[in-house]
Amino acid sequence: MRWLRFSFLALTSIIISISTTSAQSPAAVPSGAPADAAVYGKFPTDYKDVTLRWLETQLLDASSAKIEWLTAPTATDLPAMDGKVLHGYRVDFKVNSRNRFGSYTGMQKHGVLIRDGEVVKGIGFGY
Repeated sequence: MRWLRFSFLALTSIIISISTTSAQSPAAVPSGAPADAAVYGKFPTDYKDVTLRWLETQLLDASSAKIEWLTAPTATDLPAMDGKVLHGYRVDFKVNSRNRFGSYTGMQKHGVLIRDGEVVKGIGFGY
């Protein structure tokens, strides 16, 4: 009987965590054609250059960075720190660069939100 009760509680907690995770995911407009420029800004055709310039300010050894691009720009809404919503184009990538000790960190998934040619938010950098 205890095993059945434990299994039920474990299953319930898994279902709740999955449903709350999917409810918090950012809204995305399907990629393809650029979204409304008034809301999301100009479509970033040069998203790789914009992201690389931004990474130079974020990584300790940007010249050593090896980047694997995962997605093309997708119109997305993300929450800001002040409770407002940021609109822009999200680009996901993996980066492997050297740390303070000169060792490569291994491929780590990150992303950026780009609006009008500038990165307005970093994703997966711990801030």
